[in-house]
Amino acid sequence: MNNDPNTKVSAPTLPREGRGGQSARGNFATRLGIVLATAGSAVGLGNIWRFPVETGEHGGAAFILIYLLCVIFLGVPMMTAEFIIGRRAHTDIASAYQQLAPRQPWFLTGYAGMLCVTLILSYYSVVAGWVLKYAVDAASGSLAGVSDTASYFTAFSTSTWSPLLFALAFLLLTHVIIVRGVQNGIERFSKLLMPILLLIMLLLAVGSMTMPGAAAGVEFLLKPDFSKIDSSVVLSALGQAFFSLSIAIGCLSTYASYFKPDVPLMKTAANVVGIDTAVAILSGFIIFPAVFSVQDVSPDAGPGLVFVTLPQIFNSLFSGIPALGYVFSLLFYILLVLAALTSTISMHEEVTAFFVDRYSTSRRRAATYMTLTTIVLAALCSLSFGPLSDFRPFFGRGFFDAFNDVTALWIMPLSGIVLSIFVGWRLPKSLVIEELTNHHTLRYPDWLFHGFFFLIRWVAPIAISFIFLNELLS
Repeated sequence: MNNDPNTKVSAPTLPREGRGGQSARGNFATRLGIVLATAGSAVGLGNIWRFPVETGEHGGAAFILIYLLCVIFLGVPMMTAEFIIGRRAHTDIASAYQQLAPRQPWFLTGYAGMLCVTLILSYYSVVAGWVLKYAVDAASGSLAGVSDTASYFTAFSTSTWSPLLFALAFLLLTHVIIVRGVQNGIERFSKLLMPILLLIMLLLAVGSMTMPGAAAGVEFLLKPDFSKIDSSVVLSALGQAFFSLSIAIGCLSTYASYFKPDVPLMKTAANVVGIDTAVAILSGFIIFPAVFSVQDVSPDAGPGLVFVTLPQIFNSLFSGIPALGYVFSLLFYILLVLAALTSTISMHEEVTAFFVDRYSTSRRRAATYMTLTTIVLAALCSLSFGPLSDFRPFFGRGFFDAFNDVTALWIMPLSGIVLSIFVGWRLPKSLVIEELTNHHTLRYPDWLFHGFFFLIRWVAPIAISFIFLNELLS
């Protein structure tokens, strides 16, 4: 282990052409594309679904303040650490660890990350399929006529073919974008999807805050009650910051492997975290004013908020103006579709890049391997709500719940701890500084480096250990 700051470490040799070489793999063309694509990787249903739920369950503004501290002092340094690994190696996540620490078992973290995103994409695509179904129903107007939203959702999610076909449609849409490549696929679609996503969020937030009773929802988000802050609030905020940013599963490192040498890593991480946080908070301004506009709905309605509670709210609030309700509902579910798609793209790309780099296969074939694998696993996850609901081979858990447990409870937090140790202690300090400064072409004050190493070496592994124990024991 070499941590001597004076050690001279040359940049590693790029993989040979056809196995991850820079010209074979491509790069992001613009810094805007980098920020939007990487922000798209982080922004997902967790921002628009899980963040409001966590905020509602933990007291509103007090939770948000703790969350902001967590994304600054945990999210930014951990994202920067992933960027360092990806750009330094310019290859897939498993090969990156092998290249930076040859003949050592660190590469297992890369394989764990690929297993993690494969399992997440499998069950995430099922939920994304639900969202796509609701967007289609909102567009057709049929969602507005639903009186019993709970029964409607249950009937759909537990059926055999309908949820399966919508999940398949979502995976095929992701596949088409991945096959087009880094610049023509991921970057081009991110430049299109992310601005549309942000515009829709702004429109919905403005519309939501004009609803009767919306002031109570805004107050819930902006007026902190510090008596609500306890250990459970802090741990939940830590967990939300960690999971929301897609840290430690390899997506960010994979995207960073397409960064050009002049991209400032810390600034890019700060920009991505800023966009991700803005999306999460904006989602609160969309959902809570609407929730507080209905007397018998609680802000801690849980995950059913999106598929049961909100359709009921939309139908109730806009019963007198059907056209307005139609637009609001349609925009909301289109927003969810876009958020889900930007995340599925990054997860799919991580494993696709591995096959391209490691086995010199074409992007189309590599993407096909990943798509077919996730279609099979997604089918099992989808059917676990219906025909396979009684088949629980994983310690009493079905496929959907088991995949979620393995990734959220085990792989993600443990990989996060390994990531912080690898960058903070295993990599030479001089190598890390070279990447942070773009080979000393950028100037930063010394306190910034000291702060980064302190956070990545000590704060991050301890904080993630608490997240791990909290998730495991809850």
